[in-house]
Amino acid sequence: MADNYIQDLLGENERILLVTRQHGFVLFSNILLEILLIVLLVAGVSALSLVYPIAMFGYILVLVPLAGMIRDILIWYNRQYIVTNRRVVQISGVLSKDVVDSSLEKVNDVKMSQSFLGRLFDYGDVEILTASEMGVNNFKHIGNPIKFKTAMLNAKEGMGFDEMGVHSRPAEDVPALIAKLDELRKKGILSEAEFQEKKSDLLAKM
Repeated sequence: MADNYIQDLLGENERILLVTRQHGFVLFSNILLEILLIVLLVAGVSALSLVYPIAMFGYILVLVPLAGMIRDILIWYNRQYIVTNRRVVQISGVLSKDVVDSSLEKVNDVKMSQSFLGRLFDYGDVEILTASEMGVNNFKHIGNPIKFKTAMLNAKEGMGFDEMGVHSRPAEDVPALIAKLDELRKKGILSEAEFQEKKSDLLAKM
């Protein structure tokens, strides 16, 4: 069901490069309390039922933490972080869905951080800085963070964007590229010095 929903979100000629979720440690920490409650309830009811057979009805109480555990598993499973050849998508929600995406064109920088345990068990935080109104997308404790970051950078490069987010085009399109750079400068994405440097590089190609 989740996979079908992702496919419905894709545009024409858009393809999925990588799908990941928060690390299994996140799921385990969320359901640990429910697991302990289930074990304690089963043990307690089993012990009481040896003396009081009617106590067997107490097994019904197990349904409460069991329902909570199933809910946490579904929330974890349906929270996905996806890299396509055009954008980065974050999907969450079981019945109702929240979708946040960032166009690779607007991605200015990607920061990844891993603790010692994160390096051992392959999880970490990925922070995406964009030129959109959202500014920053922070994906915490995701699995395969290095692959996630690499997939993003490779996809952006495959689109033909350089480190400043400007699409590579033939020399005859240099004036259009300079105009694009000027727009980025006016928006504060590029400093004056960066604008002049990129402008000089483009003029040198004419």
